Amino acid sequence: MLEVDSVSKRFGNVLALDGVSFSVDAGQLFGFVGSNGAGKTTTMRIILGVLASDSGSVTINGSPVDLAVRQRIGYMPEERGLYPKMRVGEQLVYLARLHGLSPKDARSAMERWTERLGLEDKRAMELQALSLGNQQRVQLAAALVHDPSVLVLDEPFSGLDPVAVDVMTEVLREKATEGMPVVFSSHQLELVQQLCDRVGIIKEGRMRAVGPVEELRSRGGRMLELWVPDAPPGWVPRVEGVQLVSETDGVVVLELEPGVDDQAVLRAALGTGRVERFASHVPSLADLYREVVAA
Repeated sequence: MLEVDSVSKRFGNVLALDGVSFSVDAGQLFGFVGSNGAGKTTTMRIILGVLASDSGSVTINGSPVDLAVRQRIGYMPEERGLYPKMRVGEQLVYLARLHGLSPKDARSAMERWTERLGLEDKRAMELQALSLGNQQRVQLAAALVHDPSVLVLDEPFSGLDPVAVDVMTEVLREKATEGMPVVFSSHQLELVQQLCDRVGIIKEGRMRAVGPVEELRSRGGRMLELWVPDAPPGWVPRVEGVQLVSETDGVVVLELEPGVDDQAVLRAALGTGRVERFASHVPSLADLYREVVAA
């Protein structure tokens, strides 16, 4: 289990992190989302021990992150941090050896992960000769080659084509199934919604929402989605306690206060014209993100 508890960090006059807290249980995929500069990378560097927090703590399975614990973390930075002129296979063996693997085990791990990620024919190539997508796959292999117990990935899906996204997604799910806590940041909110068990939304160094994806999406009042083709733009049924949330291509989303009868909303809509759609509406993670960031 990875636990981040009340972590704060200041750079001069800038408060980068303000009491950030979240946890990732064994076997969980945790999506860490926020705009550029919100504090995601700073948090990840504190998890790794690369930066020291001003206050708060980070523990993995109850232990603070010292050198021994740090060697059990698999990290993938947003900036490509590998050696561009070093051959892929040699580089992965070297990194595995730095984490304490024997020469034989390091070679075996390199072969296993390059094959798993479709890089077996790239082992003798310099990293800089690969496409950006394949460089990203090598970065993932570097995070996994020493068989870590925790994965921390900063924008792992950046620059990947759809096939590579599928491969990356499959690997992360496999690791979670094996009981590994996995935390990754991403701007691809639809992918986070599909892949993650829990999500944290950070804004200006503070966690604004943390919890299971479906729980966060269903928070707030009841919502309905209606399409009444003959209704005027921006229409709202004349029912007390009903508010217009959005209108896109004629489809309106309404929020109902507690106690409002949805059948009263349907009757009011039918009074405007034929109703082509009448269904419960659950906001997407992207909708929730926009709401949290706007607030």
